[in-house]
Amino acid sequence: MDDMTDLGTPTVLSPDEADRAVRLAAPRGYCAGVDRAVITVEKALDLYGSPVYVRKQIVHNKHVVADLESRGAIFVEELDEVPTGQTVVFSAHGVSPAVHAEAQERDLKTIDATCPLVTKVHHEARRFASDDYDILLIGHEGHEEVEGTAGEAPEHIQLVQSPADVPHIEVRDPSKVAWLSQTTLSVDETMATVDAIRERFPLLLDPPSDDICYATQNRQLAIKEIGQDADLVIVVGSANSSNSVRLAEVALEAGAKAAYRVDDRSEIDDAWLDGVEKVSVTSGASVPDDLVVGVLQHLASHGFPDAEAVHTAEESLIFALPPELRRDLRAAGKS
Repeated sequence: MDDMTDLGTPTVLSPDEADRAVRLAAPRGYCAGVDRAVITVEKALDLYGSPVYVRKQIVHNKHVVADLESRGAIFVEELDEVPTGQTVVFSAHGVSPAVHAEAQERDLKTIDATCPLVTKVHHEARRFASDDYDILLIGHEGHEEVEGTAGEAPEHIQLVQSPADVPHIEVRDPSKVAWLSQTTLSVDETMATVDAIRERFPLLLDPPSDDICYATQNRQLAIKEIGQDADLVIVVGSANSSNSVRLAEVALEAGAKAAYRVDDRSEIDDAWLDGVEKVSVTSGASVPDDLVVGVLQHLASHGFPDAEAVHTAEESLIFALPPELRRDLRAAGKS
């Protein structure tokens, strides 16, 4: 959609409506890794036909998953649900070496849609482990990305969820400790944990580059900009989307009076709009923009004006499709 979309603002505004404003974060929505993962499943379905199995949700958005299911994708929790010899796509969040090994044992055709930025963290985990470091992985227990990264070197990695965990960390050698992080965390929250770790372990080794992905950082910076004086912030994204949940938290920390995460316009409570003048809207990195359009249309139907796009960063990164899929597309003359 265009960032300035005519959503049918009433031609006659009451005094209260005349003071209203809607600001729309730019950038927002799909990042390069999510776009690559979704296109991977779509092209796999076109090339191989249905069914194409996907381990876990390809990205953390229930609307995206439902759309792909309607096209013939079958989402499973574990590989033992995939019939021998079938095609399976690994989600953008990544998997451990044990999952790759299981797929090979079961003769599954695999397409790895892991975000390249997550793959980078996996490489860092293996490198630190090969140098015999204790690795402190900052992230959320049970998140698929954390499980995949931890699986790269389970004997070297321990999870740290917050500064409250730091006093309980045990390492073999305080001079050989490194940290990594889940890519979708709050930047500020992560650095607070890193600072607490460094107090205990002054020789803490940083990763060679920032693990928090560019899109997560850009969306957090954007919501800080447009959320700091907002009466209401609406974040579009699913409940299991870590980066979407973080956006609502970052908005409140920046000064927003209220912030809510919704999957789509149907989850907006109109009571949130009572007495509100300034509304800011954004979306997580796995959210298609039509869901944001729906939220803006809902606001327009309640007397709010067209959204003003606030640009805080430009994003041009594009990731190539997984090599195994590119190879098959070329062979089929569809590249």
